[in-house]
Amino acid sequence: MERDSLLIRDVPEGERPRERMLQVGPASLANAELVAILLRTGTAAESAIHLAGRVLSKVDGLKGLAQADLLELTEIRGVGPAKAVQLLAGIELGRRVFRAVPGEKVAIRSPRDAAEACMDEMRYLSQEHFVCLFLNTKNVVIDKKCIYVGTLNASVVHPREVFREAIRKSSAGVICVHNHPSGDPTPSREDIHVTERLFEAGRLLGIDLLDHIIIGDSRFYSMKEKGIMPV
Repeated sequence: MERDSLLIRDVPEGERPRERMLQVGPASLANAELVAILLRTGTAAESAIHLAGRVLSKVDGLKGLAQADLLELTEIRGVGPAKAVQLLAGIELGRRVFRAVPGEKVAIRSPRDAAEACMDEMRYLSQEHFVCLFLNTKNVVIDKKCIYVGTLNASVVHPREVFREAIRKSSAGVICVHNHPSGDPTPSREDIHVTERLFEAGRLLGIDLLDHIIIGDSRFYSMKEKGIMPV
């Protein structure tokens, strides 16, 4: 291996990740370039961009990176505890940004609108998360809350937990969203059973369950759109 050919000093200044970000903005950078900025430095034998590419390859891309833990990252040659912590901090910050209540009023006009409001936040989660979007009479999201984390079943996702929050927030309607870590959003029998229970509870309380959406990897399944919601 020719060590010098891999060092960042041999990359033209205009092609280095930090310099490129200043010139063209973060949206124009490749995944490896963004990871290289989080890593800050490479090793004695390779540049930060080369190390970043190897990290993404080892963890199988962004999805794997989002699910990686400290031990998995530090097992990659050239990534010690300090670099691993920098990566994990960047990943967690991204999650928190997407968990934040939207600053702009988000109106839900279709199942796709609801799915897109949660897709980036939920598609890479390694556990199932059950999230509720609380809507006003104009179908504008007034709040979003994670009700439960873990395998979905009717005994743990109880209507009282969902509709207690809906009542507290004076919601006119609720959209439930949960993810399938497998990436396949096809509903299980238990998913359908939970939906039926929530729909009936909402009907009794006068708060509509508008949809139950399952998030996969860049895909979603809408119970309402597929005709599974009770009528």
